[in-house]
Amino acid sequence: MSKRRSGRAAVTGIGVVAPNGLRTDAYWKSVREGLGVLDLITREGCGHLPLRVAGEVRAFDPAALIEDRFLVQTDRFSHFAMAAAALALDDAGLGGEPADPYSVGVVTAAGSGGGEFGQRELQKLWGQGSKFVGPYQSIAWFYAASTGQISIRGGLKGPCGVVASDEAGGLDSLAHAARAVGRGTDVMVVGAAEAPLAPYSMVCQLGYPELSTLDDPDRAYRPFTEKACGFVPAEGGALLVVEDEERARDRGVPVRGVVAGHAATFTGASRWAESREGLAHAITGALDEAGVAPEEIDVVFADALGVPEADRAEALAIADALGAHGTRVPVTAPKTGFGRAHCAAPVLDTVAALLAMEHGLVPPTPNVFDICHDLDLVTSHARPAELRTALVLSRGLMGSNAALVVRRGDDSAR
Repeated sequence: MSKRRSGRAAVTGIGVVAPNGLRTDAYWKSVREGLGVLDLITREGCGHLPLRVAGEVRAFDPAALIEDRFLVQTDRFSHFAMAAAALALDDAGLGGEPADPYSVGVVTAAGSGGGEFGQRELQKLWGQGSKFVGPYQSIAWFYAASTGQISIRGGLKGPCGVVASDEAGGLDSLAHAARAVGRGTDVMVVGAAEAPLAPYSMVCQLGYPELSTLDDPDRAYRPFTEKACGFVPAEGGALLVVEDEERARDRGVPVRGVVAGHAATFTGASRWAESREGLAHAITGALDEAGVAPEEIDVVFADALGVPEADRAEALAIADALGAHGTRVPVTAPKTGFGRAHCAAPVLDTVAALLAMEHGLVPPTPNVFDICHDLDLVTSHARPAELRTALVLSRGLMGSNAALVVRRGDDSAR
């Protein structure tokens, strides 16, 4: 354990595997330019389903990044997570075996689990019999699989866990990691990755009334507009390295940002009108923990569900929590260009927030222009701005709400 402690959780590494970019620089380039990569789903066995548009990670080759012994026992969502974790550790200068394996922990959030692996093994069970089902069926589908495989692959024996709190769990996992660092853990690898586009997983999602079933990629996901008709799902995700700020400075690595404050509430499944109060409470709690006044928020990364009632509730919650500043602060939702990746969505938003502060740009909200809410929503082009503090919002389909405040890191990270 480090002797010097600042008590502040610093982000020193970022790894991204997303529909619009397989590494952090590619992801940011796409986000800042407002590129849309939503398209018709190409996965085998999905053509007859009413869900037609999604954000697919199409150029990802797990065999090029992950050893065979891990590939055979893991699902696509864990492949994404392991690849992103390795990228994040390399970015933080922590690649390879840790000097003290008990000083590095892992926490991920998960929603869809290993649906593709599970479907394949269930097909063997019903088509060929139980003797044809592999032993890894018992673990690959499990929502905690990514945490376990990242820790095993990297030899990481610090505190490990998984957060199962709906889509908002992506932000909750970051808070969990920050608090672990505050309690004395040197380093936490944290984030989320999802792979919800296998036929089995997609059929499970069809029960969500919030899901968009339009077949036009440019119109399927347009939150905060009169034409809002739900959200478009995506696969992929991001992992971050979080460590004590003083330890990072002792190591001589740039601090890319600081996890400053977090709060969470629960208001119930599909009760979107009530999410206004719950989200506002979460925002206020996150500001209080960060010691930040409402007018100090320089940009808001919105949950942006794309359901009219939910969008209205979010816009009102921002105004309730930030006061008059809530209608003036720039708001953005880059995910409209590549999809809402369940638990990974707010982690990707957090990455975008950190990069926005590094580069002094508020990225745009693709495909959105006819805004019908009292928000300063950034559209069309990125907006230059001096950004020191960002607010990231998330809500889950089952009723969780979360808010995270992140602060800008070193100028050297820029």
